Amino acid sequence: MIKLNCDMGEGMAYDAQIMPLIDMANLACGFHAGSPELMRENILRAQQHHVQIGAHPSYPDREHFGRLSMALPIPELTALLQYQIGGLEALCRANGSTLSYVKPHGALYNDMMQDAALFEQIIQAVATCSIDLKVMILSSSRNDTYAAIASRYGVTLLYELFADRHYTGEGVLVPRSHPQAVLEDVREIIERMRHYLSYGELISIDGKVLKLAGDSLCVHGDNEAALAVIVSLRDVLRASG
Repeated sequence: MIKLNCDMGEGMAYDAQIMPLIDMANLACGFHAGSPELMRENILRAQQHHVQIGAHPSYPDREHFGRLSMALPIPELTALLQYQIGGLEALCRANGSTLSYVKPHGALYNDMMQDAALFEQIIQAVATCSIDLKVMILSSSRNDTYAAIASRYGVTLLYELFADRHYTGEGVLVPRSHPQAVLEDVREIIERMRHYLSYGELISIDGKVLKLAGDSLCVHGDNEAALAVIVSLRDVLRASG
């Protein structure tokens, strides 16, 4: 069954209520949001509810919530990723938990999906932390290309779909600058996901059919409808699986 994940530890109001309802928690590592205290709180919550923990590292951009692209030298980007992933992994170990995967946040996530060289740098940096860490990426028509890159470093990929974001006809996320980029109507989101679970298809913002593989389904924790969406999605996923 496809797993439900949520971006968390970003200072939103519903983390404690959302945690029991999801399978995977992507925890902010302090560079776009969050703090060591919030990381620890959410590690303990995840442990209590048997939720997998993932690192959600970002460009160093708290001012713009990690949504500003940055052209960083390879050594600097590698060190930033190692620092964020390593910090969360240390907190996991100190509190009897395990870090399972990495999902880059915001602009870093979008940039790596548009730049194979940047993607490889990120994969290489993750592999230096641990080859046991999986990396979550946007599912697209290029899954095989990215899997081939990751395999060179012994890294396994998880393919992610977004429940609360519109896609372009090319199968990438509609930029947040677009007024319809984020979906907030719970009924619309649930109907889209029912269609996907039945047919393996997402419908783009311009009406194109996108056939996309999916290991995990994301709802953004900073979406005001997040809690209501997750409650409904959990029921839909259980019914389908």
